[in-house]
Amino acid sequence: MIKQNEYVNREISWLQFNARVLQEAADETVPLIERLRFLGIFSNNLDEFFKVRYATVKRIDQAGKGGKSELGGIKASELLKLITDVVIRQQSESLEILSDIERELEKVNIHIINESQISANQQHFLKTYFIEKISPVLVTIILNDSIKLPTLKDSAAYLAVKMDMKDDTKQYALIEISKSMNRFVVLPKKGDNQYIIMVDDLLRYCLKDIFSIFKFNSISAHMIKITRDGELDFDSDLSKSFIDKISESVRDRQIGEPVRFVFDKNIDDETLSFLLEKMNIDSKDSLIPGGRYHNRRDYMDFPSLGRTDLLYDKIAPLPIKDLNLEDSLLSAIAKKDYLLYTPFHTFSYVVKFLREAALDPAVKTIKITIYRLAQSSQVASALINAAKNGKKVIVSIELRARFDEQANIDYAEQMEREGITLIFGVAGLKVHSKMCLVEREENDKIKRYGIISTGNFNESTAKIYTDFTLFTADQRLMKDINKVFSFFEVNYQIYRYKHIITSPHYSKTKLFALIDQEIKNVKNGKTAYIKLKLNSLSSYMMVDKLYEASRAGVKIQMVIRGICCLVPGVPGMSENIEAVSIVDKFLEHTRLYIFCNDNNPKVFISSADWMSRNIENRVEVTCPIYDPEIKAELLDIFEICWNANTKARILNKEQDNQYKRNNLPKTRAQFNTYQYYLNKLNH
Repeated sequence: MIKQNEYVNREISWLQFNARVLQEAADETVPLIERLRFLGIFSNNLDEFFKVRYATVKRIDQAGKGGKSELGGIKASELLKLITDVVIRQQSESLEILSDIERELEKVNIHIINESQISANQQHFLKTYFIEKISPVLVTIILNDSIKLPTLKDSAAYLAVKMDMKDDTKQYALIEISKSMNRFVVLPKKGDNQYIIMVDDLLRYCLKDIFSIFKFNSISAHMIKITRDGELDFDSDLSKSFIDKISESVRDRQIGEPVRFVFDKNIDDETLSFLLEKMNIDSKDSLIPGGRYHNRRDYMDFPSLGRTDLLYDKIAPLPIKDLNLEDSLLSAIAKKDYLLYTPFHTFSYVVKFLREAALDPAVKTIKITIYRLAQSSQVASALINAAKNGKKVIVSIELRARFDEQANIDYAEQMEREGITLIFGVAGLKVHSKMCLVEREENDKIKRYGIISTGNFNESTAKIYTDFTLFTADQRLMKDINKVFSFFEVNYQIYRYKHIITSPHYSKTKLFALIDQEIKNVKNGKTAYIKLKLNSLSSYMMVDKLYEASRAGVKIQMVIRGICCLVPGVPGMSENIEAVSIVDKFLEHTRLYIFCNDNNPKVFISSADWMSRNIENRVEVTCPIYDPEIKAELLDIFEICWNANTKARILNKEQDNQYKRNNLPKTRAQFNTYQYYLNKLNH
């Protein structure tokens, strides 16, 4: 039986994480435009949360289930209300932060104006901009009782227009804020002053032009947005290909059940009631009164305006010590392992590795797992190049990577046309492991080279996500990795692995054994500790095991960016567990497991968080680190993160989300990590 005080509910813990993102937007030490972008990240996170997690809880509730066992001791119906209450508070806070940022921007001569603040000098520019850029793509929907409301796009923003007609009737309409419209219209500078108007306000300014054929006394417009259930539903038609099924399901997502309706709190009751009735939105959906503007995720792309003083200083990604991009990587990797840590190191090593393999006449086969590719992918280009050069290229591509399904479908079709062998995952499992294996003929034998990573082979996210990537020719590891690729092709055969740990077959037992060894060691008077760096910890099974280790006296330190369902620091349950979360310039994405092993640490990097889905429902790979230099490096990196006292937040009930502070010199994990690697290069 789950007791509510043993766990933090997963959804509430996620909202606490998003509150940390909002803290970055509020932090006056963060450059102003970066603060706006954090507001955008906060809003984008919230959109995805409602599409996925809120929608899941709603499904549980609609199925008539209490949901306590799945939801950490709280009923689904209670949780839906609690989520809405928390989000309303956070939205209100985000609006205050936005107002504060706008005031600060004015102090540095950046003015975000609305339709009532347009000067005579700006009118001609904006009218011309509207005619040339906006009007050609404008989608306007006229509403009345006799016409069924068209399906509104998921997470698109609309202006709800109300016209008080001269014949004393009301006429309603919707204007879609299309993705093809630039949300921020930059006006010509005036002296040192820069002016920006939201496209929403430009539309408000042009309302009379848009609706010129109507005879009205007054016209007004307020923003609304609907979020739909983002779960993919697959039909069982055996005649359809997997790609066809995924494609149809992605299209169907746009007409999924509504789960959240956000509206301008100043909209009049009559208009709001009309819209809710038209859209069949009921009390089970989350109704969120918001500000004048929605889709604040667009702030992620707020224009830089050439103001480098209002942005984070750019860091130049560093080379890996003693690994030269101008020489053969395969020759270097044959001699020793190397660790890439993006974005502190350049992702070019991954592309170079693949391009070299594509050209090398001795390379016969390239095998790789793909979860999310960049929009314009050098990785995909290198794989296609290899196929053109006669290499056997095998790509396991996950078509169900949430919200990137269409991009992966497009690349899958392109690679298939070029003769690449595609594997569409494993029935009932997502392939989330990140690995590549190259087979090269040397002295009439096959030698394997590989990459094992915590993150996607994606040059775009590599600029902002922290991830470890191991380059290795350790044949012990490569033999195991090759078995995973064999499993993709013959799913009914479950292989045994001597070195790596794989989900879904072995993660639980292997991780439990590692934890049990720490428990045994501490009981025998030996040093015992566990150090974890994860995105999320939500598996109750793993939480309970860590509680068991804590009760035995094992010291546990955790750096967890997102969800943490474990409650640290509770006497008799988790008094030996401490946890912090780091949210800063880059998105912390690395998974690192360290077990003391009687002061001979066992160190692993992994594609897997400690969530039920990663342990039980996905193909994941956890890789031991055997190279002593890399092992020492990873131990150093964990300590840099753990000792941070600037951007680390404490995770426990008494101090939740308070910044970790001490009397030591200020240390900021991400900046100190960059300096750590800079020092390495200079020694």
